Amino acid sequence: MKKEVYFIRASRDDGPELIAQKALAIYRALGFNEKIEAEDFVALKIHFGENKNTGHIKPQWLAGIIDDVLKRSNRAFLSDSNTLYVGRRSNSVDHIRLAWEHGFRPETVRIPVIIADGLVGREKVELKVGGTQVQSSRISSAFLSSQAMICLTHVTGHVQTGVGAAIKNLGMGCASRAGKLDQHSVVHPRVSGKQCRNCGVCLDYCPAEAIKQIQNQVVIDDEKCIGCGECLVVCRFGAIKMRWDEDSRRLQEKMAEYALSVKNHFQPKICFLNFILQVTKDCDCLARNQTGFVRDVGIAGSFDPVAIDRASIDLVNQAAGLDAFRQGYDLDWSIQLAHGEKIGLGSQDYKLIEIGQSQ
Repeated sequence: MKKEVYFIRASRDDGPELIAQKALAIYRALGFNEKIEAEDFVALKIHFGENKNTGHIKPQWLAGIIDDVLKRSNRAFLSDSNTLYVGRRSNSVDHIRLAWEHGFRPETVRIPVIIADGLVGREKVELKVGGTQVQSSRISSAFLSSQAMICLTHVTGHVQTGVGAAIKNLGMGCASRAGKLDQHSVVHPRVSGKQCRNCGVCLDYCPAEAIKQIQNQVVIDDEKCIGCGECLVVCRFGAIKMRWDEDSRRLQEKMAEYALSVKNHFQPKICFLNFILQVTKDCDCLARNQTGFVRDVGIAGSFDPVAIDRASIDLVNQAAGLDAFRQGYDLDWSIQLAHGEKIGLGSQDYKLIEIGQSQ
């Protein structure tokens, strides 16, 4: 049976109020609000955008959806997890302040911003996966303390996966910092001698005792390292680096398996909205303004992350008249979809249902 993907045409030229009405029309077409109960914690999973990034979903676009959710439960919150790399989204204080700067302030969105993996990204829960790439996922704890999730995604290209959409937002975006490291790197972190202050904090936190001080230098023993990411979390100087040598295929497969663990946790109280507006070559983690490489397309909604991503990619490519994402990065973005389909995350066989604003 084809998976239903609802779609409404939209453009940034519509203005924030009309975009919000169209997003609400998609949300209501899904009928998700009826699944929310009064005592439910409802996580609105979103990417707040890196510093100086302007492509992220705008808070005004969510006004109608938040109104509807609050009619069912007053325990809704906007959320993301901390990043591996050092920046303004690598700890919860700076992350929340950045979200405020991007308009996600309580007086605007009327619900709190909560960073799901705690102050420095260490709060996580392991979920059994039993996949071909991942045996257990490390998911940010606040997500797993919630009863419902609305996954709100800005569709973009991506330097390592070709496409970043709902599967990435769910699998990578819900992972703790250790979970992100698990997906991104098959080897272990290294220490940058130029940035290391030799403070020794990482030694205290390493659960495997894999970090040593040798001749006044901090080094990591690869044989002992378990890849947990704790050293990345506690280093205040950005001296712990990753080795980004995970190939795209394995990364996409791991990402899909992480996404499956989160989806299974929430099922059936999880839905997906993809904003196919200002589709950029790179994801919103880049700290710069990016222009879209294709005209604005619209907003899609589904209960199936594979179907909505497949539909979103098809819509972008139809608008561009070619495989637009391959023009950005020559990567096979279909791996995450095919693997997701194989493991039961969803289906690429979809039925696109175009709706009008009045629905």
